[in-house]
Amino acid sequence: MTKRVTLVPTPIGNLGDITARAVEVLRGAERLAAEDTRRSRVLLDHLGIDKPLERLDAHTMAQRAPTLLAQYDWLAYLTDAGTPGISDPGADLVKVALAAGASVEVLPGATAFVPALVASGLPTARFTFEGFLPRSGSARRRRLRDIAGSSATSIVYESPTRLVASLADLAKACGEGREASVSRELSKLFEETRRGTLEELHAHYAETTVKGEIVIVVGPVATLDDAASAEGEHPAAGLGSEELAMRLAQAGVRGRLLRDALIAVGAPRNSAYRLALAHPAGATED
Repeated sequence: MTKRVTLVPTPIGNLGDITARAVEVLRGAERLAAEDTRRSRVLLDHLGIDKPLERLDAHTMAQRAPTLLAQYDWLAYLTDAGTPGISDPGADLVKVALAAGASVEVLPGATAFVPALVASGLPTARFTFEGFLPRSGSARRRRLRDIAGSSATSIVYESPTRLVASLADLAKACGEGREASVSRELSKLFEETRRGTLEELHAHYAETTVKGEIVIVVGPVATLDDAASAEGEHPAAGLGSEELAMRLAQAGVRGRLLRDALIAVGAPRNSAYRLALAHPAGATED
């Protein structure tokens, strides 16, 4: 008999968001495992499911998961909130299960970034999920540069204690005028989505204490066409480098991105470098 692992999404706040199929799996699985047994026990008690829970977190996954897969034919797995495998140890369990030849089933259900994206009012046709930003160093700087230059909407998870610093870093990388939103406490009593520029959001949360899980949504970089869409003509038509640079900077295109955009439309390279330095996105790079 093929071993079976089912990843079970759990509510991100409101316990009423659990699906009927998820409840069916939790009742029928031979064994249940969870990232945090204490948190998952609250949900199981709410559902009237009295079953033992095995702890499978980032620290115990490599040792315990193979043993559980060998011992039980059907294992159901829950993480702290949302769909297992999204910024949690569920992704590691999938790797272990596939390596052991088990079948992996993922139920549809709650996740925080989808409602945050839709509620942001920003473009949804193309988006990237960035998870949690690296804490510091070159990895963080690279990720911020990627977000700054992305033509798709970017979604970031953050903690309350690091929200203000991340908004400041995003504003520095993307430009203070980049449109964004901050959602927190999704599906809970004090759910909030605040929209504005990165500068406005940073100013607000620098003076506000927040709790709960947080999702930052950052709008895509403005294109050359966006910069002059109101004129109904090609953005570079009839514009000198100085004027074009000012319009692009106002639209959030700054620093290295501004330099490359100016060069792409035919501005002299030395002028493009000078104008990019006049409209920096943090520290400019060659």
